[in-house]
Amino acid sequence: MTTGLTYSTYVSQIATMAVINGYDLNNPTDPFTIIIPQMITYAENRICRDLDFLSTRNSNTYTMTSGNNQLTIPTGDFITIQTVAVTSGTANLPVLPVTKEYIQNVYNDSSLTNIPTVFAVYGGDRATTGLTSQYLIFGPYPSQNYNVLVTGTSRPASLSSTNTTTFISTYLPDVLIMASMIYISAYQRNFGRANDDPQMAVTYEAQYNTLLKGAFIEEARKKFESAGWTSYSPTPAATPSRG
Repeated sequence: MTTGLTYSTYVSQIATMAVINGYDLNNPTDPFTIIIPQMITYAENRICRDLDFLSTRNSNTYTMTSGNNQLTIPTGDFITIQTVAVTSGTANLPVLPVTKEYIQNVYNDSSLTNIPTVFAVYGGDRATTGLTSQYLIFGPYPSQNYNVLVTGTSRPASLSSTNTTTFISTYLPDVLIMASMIYISAYQRNFGRANDDPQMAVTYEAQYNTLLKGAFIEEARKKFESAGWTSYSPTPAATPSRG
């Protein structure tokens, strides 16, 4: 059974493994306290990018305006967009991804309207604080207002003193610790061969990748993307695959 980590047990375990003594979480100038948020960000981002969690998939509904083939989606809603469907009556009609050049050449007349059948990721708005939204363009231009159902992946809330448990800390504590220790290796300047412990980063990187292989298969099983598009563990004995 998985023994998960809370924020406090995570910090304590990292400090113990990295031999960091005398830290003060209540002191905002404490060196170890300062790096904890970015250490968590580094570890969680690596894990999320490597594993494509089923638990990070979600959907949102937006409204497309008649005669306007552009739809704005806030960047915070999705990291990656996976499917798009236009709602017509009670049916969600899949819209297929194409290039923006295809839409600009084939559906460049705004007077020719219908239910959109294709879309492309066009670009985004950049405010002073960064990219705030992204745009999808559709072809043909919509003949009326349509609801658009978009599915994709998002980033889960990070582990913190106020968010004391997460999916990763609960179900993948071993992977989280290994990814964090890679970051700690840089903090302790143990990345290069001229340092006190040149193998520290290499060892944790190797262990992280070993654990990642099992976690990757488990996520594939959840999505029926394992061997033979099933939810079963891959087995070298069951070959060739069933027809």
